[in-house]
Amino acid sequence: MPVFSKPLKPPPPRSLTIALIVLLILRTRLLTLPKDAAVSLSGMLKGKGKGKEKQRFTKEDLAAVLQQVYLDDPKGGDGKTLLVPYRDQVVKVPIHPIPTSKLSNDAPHFPLLPPATKNKPNIDIAFLKQLNAILQRIALPPHSWSGKGASPWWRSKIMAVIGLHSTFLVLRTVLSIMVARLDGRIVRDLVRADGKGFMKGLGLWFLLAIPSTYTNSMIRHLQSSLALTLRTRLTRYVHDLYLSAFPDLRYYRVTGSNNNTNEDDKKPSTSAGLEGVEQYITADVEAWSEALAGLYGNLLKPTLDLLLFTSQLSRSLGVRGTILLFANYYATVAILRAVTPAFGRLAAVEARLEGEYRRGMGRVGREAEEVAFYDGGSRERDILTKAYLRLIKHVNSIYKIRIAYEWTEDYVIKYLWSAAGYALIAVPILFTRTKRSLGIQTGREGRREDRVNDAVAGRTETYISNRRLLLSLADAGGRLMYAYKDLLELAGLTTRIYTLVSTLHNLPPLPVPTIADADGAIELRKVDVRIPGAGAGSSSDADGHGHGEPPLVRDLNLVIKRGEHLMITGSNGVGKTAVARVLAGLWPTSGDDAEVVRPVDGVASSSSSSSANPFPQQTIFVVPQRAYMVTGSLLEQVIYPHSYADFVRAGRTEEELEGILESVFLKYLPEREGGWKTRKEWRDVLSGGEKQRMGLARVFYHRPKFAILDECTSAVSSDVEGRMYEAAKGLGITLITISLRPSLMKYHTQLLTLSGEGSSRWTLTRMGSEKERVGVDREIALLEKKLADVQVWEERVRELEELLSVRAEKKEGEREGEAER
Repeated sequence: MPVFSKPLKPPPPRSLTIALIVLLILRTRLLTLPKDAAVSLSGMLKGKGKGKEKQRFTKEDLAAVLQQVYLDDPKGGDGKTLLVPYRDQVVKVPIHPIPTSKLSNDAPHFPLLPPATKNKPNIDIAFLKQLNAILQRIALPPHSWSGKGASPWWRSKIMAVIGLHSTFLVLRTVLSIMVARLDGRIVRDLVRADGKGFMKGLGLWFLLAIPSTYTNSMIRHLQSSLALTLRTRLTRYVHDLYLSAFPDLRYYRVTGSNNNTNEDDKKPSTSAGLEGVEQYITADVEAWSEALAGLYGNLLKPTLDLLLFTSQLSRSLGVRGTILLFANYYATVAILRAVTPAFGRLAAVEARLEGEYRRGMGRVGREAEEVAFYDGGSRERDILTKAYLRLIKHVNSIYKIRIAYEWTEDYVIKYLWSAAGYALIAVPILFTRTKRSLGIQTGREGRREDRVNDAVAGRTETYISNRRLLLSLADAGGRLMYAYKDLLELAGLTTRIYTLVSTLHNLPPLPVPTIADADGAIELRKVDVRIPGAGAGSSSDADGHGHGEPPLVRDLNLVIKRGEHLMITGSNGVGKTAVARVLAGLWPTSGDDAEVVRPVDGVASSSSSSSANPFPQQTIFVVPQRAYMVTGSLLEQVIYPHSYADFVRAGRTEEELEGILESVFLKYLPEREGGWKTRKEWRDVLSGGEKQRMGLARVFYHRPKFAILDECTSAVSSDVEGRMYEAAKGLGITLITISLRPSLMKYHTQLLTLSGEGSSRWTLTRMGSEKERVGVDREIALLEKKLADVQVWEERVRELEELLSVRAEKKEGEREGEAER
């Protein structure tokens, strides 16, 4: 008896419902927040919140949570708990930073890509290696993995989400087969005029619709959850890698914007020249996560559909039909592969152009005031319009390329597959034996008319079931063909993500200076100060430092002892700030036997008001000319880069901060701005002088051993500047000042003068030395000589005034005479 003439078994709704309930419970346990998400504020700040408390918080409590932001690990680990105010409750989200050892173990798995692979991404071995490295080292493994050995990705929680997603995808395919069989049964009973069977089938149809619609909703939800989980894991990894501490400082060196790297130098030592990092971390990571999560569903379910539907159809189609079915598969793949453009490369170019346009918009936002002063809106509009036109030109070219591809794709998938479906359905009827095709059995009792009706009903059932299976099969094949295009776009996005991660991993760390004792001095020995990577087309040394052009400062030998304040001066562009970058460790040293020695960070100074301060006293604290205002409260502006949790743990008080603001003449700020917890865009609220004085307030708060002040008081009056310098010296802070103001010399004991003009020369003199006194005596003698000539010049001024008055009276008389005539 042929398959289509067998009685169909109704689907087991009870077992299916039980299975769905179990899956729903499992999903809820995996994806929801823990029950102790809402805790009391007092317990939360102490890390001892009770699990079942759901206390309602006031606005003041939530403001305190916003100020707190994080809770430290009570066990002393590196983990933190993020406090998220939600309505009138607080949600605790655990944050586990990636250990430095894990990043070091991952680095060998992300070698740099050759230019050919980076510029032309495709579906090949290189793409599979890139995707495998990202998945195995970043996206899938558990947080506790140290990075050694094989990746234990199967123990990660994300695998539970993937498994649940896969279960629903398989369930969707099984339900599709059941719907197709039930559809055929309903039509068969309708052709037979079997009212009882028809109503029973219709009831099963509505019953089967419940798990079917729920499964569809869960597939979409789990796909979104998978995309969000992938994005979160990748974003946290990139954040920990990108925002690295000394000696990596990848965020400072990856773009190349800080170093003026020469294009002829192929191996800059501190910069990777990777532009548009914000585009990589934000838009590209999001697009990659959504593309991968969507592609997983678009590959797994259609593949299962092809296997199961083909298996079901082969039982009805026979050998001929099955061979024709596979021939149809092969023809479809061959045609679409021949007409598919390089979507991976096009997607990568589009992402790069999007990044350029995004950077242009960000630049206008950051420099809005300067642009407004110059009235440069029209010029900036032209620049942005040019960037946008490049983007839309490329997007339009993609649309034009897609016309021929989508036309061929729709024709093949919709019409060729439909025509093939009709032909395949006709195979068992047209080419098998008449009795089998009609469903006639020898020895069967009943009237001939009944036998004919049963045969027609059987053929109708087979046709409807196979037709629905073929339509589902065509849909599955179409989604697989569409998935090939999505796979090409994923290849382009994977190449960009891999380029970002590999570039960050392969940035060599800055050289660590030699550490002296805690009370020692800062020393520079035989140091050539160069722009990193500036080679002017000449050969470079092993560290990548070019030697084609002379250094800014050559063979600098300098000793800065505690209490011996240094002032660095010289004309613009001679390398004053470059010396500060070398002292701070932002630029590597250059030259034979070059060495930088500085003391190690020690305990808090005795002048600190808190003897229990757990943070070591910093060696060097740099205050740049352009003050940086962090996003946060007024209190966080003073204590930056410390957080509020650090402020509390150090035992510091707001009264102490008020004294610091009084030292920098900003005591009025808390009252004017509404208190210490006020959160504003401080970059726009504070004036230029206030922002610079805030920078010095941070020096007074942290009390480092040495403070490098790079023109950080250029917008402050001289009298206020002098009082702040005296206050800093009173706290035992050794000052290293970069300035052109002669009035600041009296606050220093050493003067480093950079000659510039390509000479690379420098001179170091001690303030109050014999040489300095000779220079001062010479200047005093010159001024006295000029003062002796004051009477002569005053007499000459009176003569000129009398001469001018005579001429004026003469001209006035001439005008009156002309008027009388």
